[in-house]
Amino acid sequence: MDMNIHSTFLPHDDPDASLAFYRDVLGFEVRNDVGYNGMRWITVGPAEHPETSIVLYPPAASPGITDDERRTIAEMMAKGTYGIIVLATEDLDGVFDKLQAGDAEVVQEPTEQPYGVRDCAFRDPSGNMVRIQQRR
Repeated sequence: MDMNIHSTFLPHDDPDASLAFYRDVLGFEVRNDVGYNGMRWITVGPAEHPETSIVLYPPAASPGITDDERRTIAEMMAKGTYGIIVLATEDLDGVFDKLQAGDAEVVQEPTEQPYGVRDCAFRDPSGNMVRIQQRR
Protein backbone atom coordinates (compact mmCIF):
# COMPACT_ATOMS: atom_id res chain seq x y z
CA MET A 1 0.00 0.00 0.00
CA ASP A 2 1.44 3.39 -1.01
CA MET A 3 0.24 5.92 1.56
CA ASN A 4 1.54 9.10 3.15
CA ILE A 5 0.31 11.77 5.53
CA HIS A 6 -1.52 14.48 3.59
CA SER A 7 -2.58 16.72 6.47
CA THR A 8 -2.81 16.80 10.21
CA PHE A 9 -4.85 19.08 12.46
CA LEU A 10 -3.65 21.19 15.38
CA PRO A 11 -6.02 23.34 17.43
CA HIS A 12 -5.52 27.07 17.79
CA ASP A 13 -7.15 29.67 19.99
CA ASP A 14 -5.59 32.71 18.32
CA PRO A 15 -5.37 32.50 14.52
CA ASP A 16 -3.15 35.56 14.12
CA ALA A 17 -0.61 34.36 16.71
CA SER A 18 -0.64 30.87 15.19
CA LEU A 19 -0.16 32.28 11.71
CA ALA A 20 2.77 34.42 12.89
CA PHE A 21 4.41 31.37 14.53
CA TYR A 22 4.00 28.87 11.68
CA ARG A 23 4.54 31.34 8.82
CA ASP A 24 6.94 33.94 10.21
CA VAL A 25 8.98 31.90 12.70
CA LEU A 26 8.93 28.37 11.24
CA GLY A 27 8.84 29.66 7.67
CA PHE A 28 5.90 27.57 6.46
CA GLU A 29 3.85 28.81 3.53
CA VAL A 30 0.17 29.60 3.94
CA ARG A 31 -1.89 27.36 1.68
CA ASN A 32 -5.37 28.36 2.78
CA ASP A 33 -6.97 30.77 5.25
CA VAL A 34 -10.72 30.27 5.55
CA GLY A 35 -13.08 32.14 7.82
CA TYR A 36 -16.57 31.09 8.83
CA ASN A 37 -18.81 32.42 11.64
CA GLY A 38 -15.96 34.37 13.21
CA MET A 39 -13.57 31.38 13.20
CA ARG A 40 -10.55 30.62 10.99
CA TRP A 41 -9.01 27.47 9.57
CA ILE A 42 -5.45 28.10 8.38
CA THR A 43 -3.53 25.53 6.34
CA VAL A 44 0.26 25.82 6.37
CA GLY A 45 3.14 23.62 5.32
CA PRO A 46 6.76 23.53 4.24
CA ALA A 47 7.23 24.92 0.71
CA GLU A 48 9.53 22.03 -0.22
CA HIS A 49 6.83 19.49 0.73
CA PRO A 50 3.59 20.70 -0.89
CA GLU A 51 1.95 17.32 -0.30
CA THR A 52 2.06 17.74 3.51
CA SER A 53 -0.05 20.27 5.40
CA ILE A 54 -0.95 21.31 8.92
CA VAL A 55 -4.49 22.60 9.39
CA LEU A 56 -4.74 25.01 12.32
CA TYR A 57 -8.35 24.81 13.39
CA PRO A 58 -10.62 26.27 16.07
CA PRO A 59 -11.50 23.36 18.38
CA ALA A 60 -14.77 25.06 19.34
CA ALA A 61 -15.99 24.27 15.82
CA SER A 62 -15.67 20.51 16.26
CA PRO A 63 -19.13 19.01 15.84
CA GLY A 64 -20.68 16.97 18.58
CA ILE A 65 -18.58 18.15 21.53
CA THR A 66 -20.25 19.42 24.65
CA ASP A 67 -19.55 22.65 26.53
CA ASP A 68 -17.77 20.59 29.22
CA GLU A 69 -15.57 19.01 26.57
CA ARG A 70 -14.79 22.43 25.10
CA ARG A 71 -13.70 23.62 28.55
CA THR A 72 -11.55 20.52 29.00
CA ILE A 73 -9.92 21.07 25.59
CA ALA A 74 -9.22 24.73 26.47
CA GLU A 75 -7.66 23.65 29.79
CA MET A 76 -5.51 21.00 28.11
CA MET A 77 -4.39 23.46 25.43
CA ALA A 78 -3.40 25.95 28.13
CA LYS A 79 -1.25 23.26 29.79
CA GLY A 80 0.23 22.10 26.49
CA THR A 81 -1.18 18.59 26.77
CA TYR A 82 -3.72 18.54 23.94
CA GLY A 83 -1.95 18.82 20.57
CA ILE A 84 1.49 17.68 19.47
CA ILE A 85 3.41 17.53 16.22
CA VAL A 86 6.88 16.18 15.50
CA LEU A 87 8.84 17.87 12.72
CA ALA A 88 12.28 17.01 11.33
CA THR A 89 15.15 19.13 10.03
CA GLU A 90 18.72 18.82 8.79
CA ASP A 91 19.78 21.75 11.05
CA LEU A 92 18.31 21.34 14.52
CA ASP A 93 20.58 23.94 16.13
CA GLY A 94 19.77 26.53 13.45
CA VAL A 95 16.02 25.95 13.80
CA PHE A 96 16.32 26.07 17.60
CA ASP A 97 18.16 29.42 17.42
CA LYS A 98 15.54 30.84 15.03
CA LEU A 99 12.64 29.73 17.25
CA GLN A 100 14.33 31.00 20.39
CA ALA A 101 14.99 34.38 18.69
CA GLY A 102 11.31 34.45 17.69
CA ASP A 103 10.31 34.30 21.36
CA ALA A 104 8.80 30.82 21.10
CA GLU A 105 8.37 29.13 24.45
CA VAL A 106 11.27 26.69 24.88
CA VAL A 107 10.30 23.40 26.52
CA GLN A 108 13.56 21.54 25.85
CA GLU A 109 16.86 22.61 24.33
CA PRO A 110 18.48 20.32 21.72
CA THR A 111 19.17 17.03 23.52
CA GLU A 112 20.42 13.55 22.61
CA GLN A 113 17.61 11.27 23.71
CA PRO A 114 18.25 7.74 25.05
CA TYR A 115 15.87 6.38 22.41
CA GLY A 116 18.18 7.42 19.57
CA VAL A 117 17.13 10.88 18.37
CA ARG A 118 18.40 14.38 18.97
CA ASP A 119 15.55 16.83 19.37
CA CYS A 120 14.19 19.97 20.99
CA ALA A 121 10.71 21.11 21.95
CA PHE A 122 8.67 24.31 21.92
CA ARG A 123 5.08 25.29 22.54
CA ASP A 124 3.23 27.17 19.84
CA PRO A 125 1.04 30.17 20.81
CA SER A 126 -1.93 27.84 21.46
CA GLY A 127 0.05 25.55 23.74
CA ASN A 128 0.61 22.73 21.24
CA MET A 129 3.86 20.83 21.71
CA VAL A 130 6.14 21.18 18.70
CA ARG A 131 9.02 18.69 18.83
CA ILE A 132 11.74 18.98 16.22
CA GLN A 133 14.11 16.12 15.49
CA GLN A 134 17.46 16.15 13.74
CA ARG A 135 17.38 14.09 10.53
CA ARG A 136 20.12 11.48 10.40
